[in-house]
Amino acid sequence: MVSADSADRYLANTVQQAVKILVVGAFGVGKTTLVGSVSEIEPLRTEEVMTQASVGVDDLAGMSTKSTTTVAMDFGRITVNSRMVLYLFGTPGQRRFWDLWEGLAEGAIGVLVLVDTRRLEDSFDVLEQLEIRGLPFAIAVNQFPDSEYYGIEELRGALDLLPDTPVVMCDARERTSSLDALISLVQYVMSSRASRVPENAS
Repeated sequence: MVSADSADRYLANTVQQAVKILVVGAFGVGKTTLVGSVSEIEPLRTEEVMTQASVGVDDLAGMSTKSTTTVAMDFGRITVNSRMVLYLFGTPGQRRFWDLWEGLAEGAIGVLVLVDTRRLEDSFDVLEQLEIRGLPFAIAVNQFPDSEYYGIEELRGALDLLPDTPVVMCDARERTSSLDALISLVQYVMSSRASRVPENAS
């Protein structure tokens, strides 16, 4: 993959395929951080300073330093090779912005779901929304410094996931870690598609 330092801000004319991925999760799980850590271009952010209007609406438990929130989307780009790029769309986490997901999900091959084990129950409604929309997804557990560690299978059971749903640990601040999470999603989507192709298909 092209590094963030060396990539040109403009797409190479050799690019033939663009792949769209959503990055979703509950409020404050690190979606903006992840998109920013992997994007080779300056990410588009639609963050606003949190005001008194959010008091009693947005749960800031465990997030005493959080002062901004995404109100529309985050956008970033990763050049995989000379022919393929990934476009990342980070969604707002608050329920009142979930109507935006409908448009952002159009054309996406899959979804990376960021999870915070300190507030695991906040992810239940997010996963329900994805199941309603029928989008394939992988789970990336963002490991905050004060997060308690849980095993993969323990998390799979707590989130009521299917056995083949990828669950990976990541640090959204680290580019390599975030890329690994995205790769796990792409590999899962591609293998799922391959398994649905009839054996006699040409």
